[in-house]
Amino acid sequence: MSEHVGSSYKLGELKPAMSRNEALAEAHRCLFCYDAPCTRACPTHIDVPRFIKKIASDNLQGSAQTILEANILGASCARVCPTEVLCEGACVLHDLHDKPIKIGRLQRYATDPFVYKDIPLFQAGEPTGKKIAIVGAGPAGLACAHELTRFGHSVIVFEAQDRPGGLNTYGIADYKLDTETSLKEVEWVQSIGFTIQTNTRIGQDIHMAELLRDYDAVFVGVGLGQIPPLGMPGEDLQGYQDALVFIEDLKFKPLDQISLKGQRIAVIGGGNTAIDAVSQSASLGAEKVYMIYRRSREDMGAYDHEIDLALRKGAVEILYMAQPVQILGKDGRVVGIECVRHRLGPPDPRGKHHIEVIEDSAFILPVDRVFRATGQAKHRDFFAGIEGLQVDASGRVVVSKGGQTSVPKLWASGDCVNGGKEVVNAVAEGKSAAQHIHQALEAQAHG
Repeated sequence: MSEHVGSSYKLGELKPAMSRNEALAEAHRCLFCYDAPCTRACPTHIDVPRFIKKIASDNLQGSAQTILEANILGASCARVCPTEVLCEGACVLHDLHDKPIKIGRLQRYATDPFVYKDIPLFQAGEPTGKKIAIVGAGPAGLACAHELTRFGHSVIVFEAQDRPGGLNTYGIADYKLDTETSLKEVEWVQSIGFTIQTNTRIGQDIHMAELLRDYDAVFVGVGLGQIPPLGMPGEDLQGYQDALVFIEDLKFKPLDQISLKGQRIAVIGGGNTAIDAVSQSASLGAEKVYMIYRRSREDMGAYDHEIDLALRKGAVEILYMAQPVQILGKDGRVVGIECVRHRLGPPDPRGKHHIEVIEDSAFILPVDRVFRATGQAKHRDFFAGIEGLQVDASGRVVVSKGGQTSVPKLWASGDCVNGGKEVVNAVAEGKSAAQHIHQALEAQAHG
């Protein structure tokens, strides 16, 4: 699994690796705060001052151990976490009008040598005789599997795709996290001793009722689904595509099959997937990239630093307060997109402004490709097939503390519960669920 499986395409990394001298210099800038706001800002509560102090003293194993004890997917999170708004955003150096510590890059410096060189830092616990099934080999499922294995339980992870890793492997832009790193990290995490069975769909190859019957506990971390069509004319045209499929193509197809050189691109949406598609398109040689968003910049889900990064690419233009109404085609292919302008209407009782279409504001953008990035669908059909499972009106699984669902023996966490957050949130929730599963099994054993 360690061979490079992605395409030859490689965009400059957002958080490149540090040399030893760079890492030591950066580590010595840290104030090693006692009540560290950076640690509190991290969903997995990594002891940031501790791991940085160990880098400063050249104790790389101690640093990696500190990080990975809290966040077993520390290598990928070092790359994909929005550190600018989490740990680095909370750095006290901001108060001193100085640049924050480059925590993400230091985390990568500490964890990469152990992940890439297959150096084990954890081991499985004494066997308990308990068997646990996990559905989904994404960040939540992997974190849960690793923690349960450390407790000594026998764990098998069922994954529908042909490769593990979930969104890390398939859906995160290559300039943040490449496929090789994601799969290498999975291999390292799995080396503690649990099993991953790919190409296995629960509900088709195996039914949930069988898992609940045959295992002492079941954990579901299936994340979210694809980005559904918007229901406007022209969505059957060649060149109109789910942005996540486009990003996946970048990871697994040769460059000559995905080059956008000289093309004009429209990306619909304002979140992190949309901004990934925009940046990737511009870096693939697109002549022009339009990002079409129906509200203002302040309402966008994408992070400011990533919006600014995209805008620094000369081809990118963001059209705020605009909404597509149809895709235009010729000979079965996309040739343009028609949009209308919006304005903010009066606020509702919660202070949320509705958007109104401005009359006679339609305009057409000549484009060759259109990517939709308007939010992933929930796995409603999958959850509807689990008898007794409570799901809210938004399609999210309802859980109590620790991820326990309304179904006995069934836990869940990650995007299918929180609706779609960061990788680090999924890791934190998967680990928490594992701890609660272990407590429940311990209580049964001593009951």
